[in-house]
Amino acid sequence: MKLIWKKKKNGLDLVVIEDGNTMILGGVRSTKRGVEAMAKARGYDPGRSIKGLTSLEEGKKFVEDFKPWIEFCGEDLQLESEILE
Repeated sequence: MKLIWKKKKNGLDLVVIEDGNTMILGGVRSTKRGVEAMAKARGYDPGRSIKGLTSLEEGKKFVEDFKPWIEFCGEDLQLESEILE
């Protein structure tokens, strides 16, 4: 299993890649009003999204702090330092 940030048009997705399958666990987007971040949850949890951040790095930290990979993969994975194109 590989945990990595992947570039998207307006930001990044946090993904787990296993055997060629990709699961999105969160994301950070740059918008006209600032940066938005969201960490995926199994149920409705409005506290896992935020708007008005100042940088993609701040958004990445917000998502990573929730460790959504533990909830969805059942284990604490090591986040890769590279960013996929």
